[in-house]
Amino acid sequence: MEKVVLGKSNIEVSRLCFGGLTVGPLQANLTPEIGGEIIAYAIDRGVNFIDTAQLYRTYPHIRRALAITRKFDTVIASKTYAYDQNGAIAAVEEARRALDRDYIDIFLLHEQESAHTLAGHRAALDYLLACRARGIIRAVGISTHHVAGVRAAIELDEIDVIHPMINSRGLGIVDGSARDMLAAIRGAHEKKIGIYAMKALGGGNLINDVHSALDFVLEQPHIHSIALGMQSIAEVGWNIAKFEGKSAEQLPVEARKLHIEEWCSACGDCVSACGQAALRIAGDKLVVDAGKCVLCGYCGAKCEDFCIKIL
Repeated sequence: MEKVVLGKSNIEVSRLCFGGLTVGPLQANLTPEIGGEIIAYAIDRGVNFIDTAQLYRTYPHIRRALAITRKFDTVIASKTYAYDQNGAIAAVEEARRALDRDYIDIFLLHEQESAHTLAGHRAALDYLLACRARGIIRAVGISTHHVAGVRAAIELDEIDVIHPMINSRGLGIVDGSARDMLAAIRGAHEKKIGIYAMKALGGGNLINDVHSALDFVLEQPHIHSIALGMQSIAEVGWNIAKFEGKSAEQLPVEARKLHIEEWCSACGDCVSACGQAALRIAGDKLVVDAGKCVLCGYCGAKCEDFCIKIL
């Protein structure tokens, strides 16, 4: 597996990053034992980069994978919605404790939208930067679904890494097109900011054209690594073969969709959690706009009755 340096962070990562969201309770809901085995399989075959978040609840899966492989130098990126110092302290310490690590390689502010959003999270960012100075975090950055989020991060010299939404059709990019996002990514690259992409397959919506969808992102010269969610050994093997330029037939995965259980009360708590405006309440039903949904599963984290699943 090809390795690259993630911009000015000087962290060497594999071109394929294991997207940790899909094995956890917001999506496949695999046990830490089973999910850990899948992640370990990827690590043993050269994938040294794992993306997760406080929201995803997959720290136990990653910890299990590291125990299996004994490759404790695997690069881990996590994310937090914290906006103040106390929240950031809790997020960092939770990650260190749950992963049994003295440091976290990369810590991002989760889903930043613009300069205004970053300003509102400044206290949390300052704490992450203080941790970087102490060696508790190696690199600091943001994740974003917004072109404006990338542009705002470029203006901050402290930002090491950006994790942006990008795919061939621009699915999930809230405030622009794929071309707009690529232009912003190019600007970040010129400032030596590390870039690892998310949603190359548009949350599964591009799965029927998987080769061209992945080729689009792989061919972008300003993207260092690409995070892909994987839920099985077969998916890991297929993606590794694709990234290594080996022949691969159709990706062995079934199309996924957002499923709403019959007992959903249509309380609406999940609607505000959807950054894609893919959910709405119609009468007494929760309705999903499949054309907008990118299968992130963040809405499910807001559902206390476990009505929302990705199947």
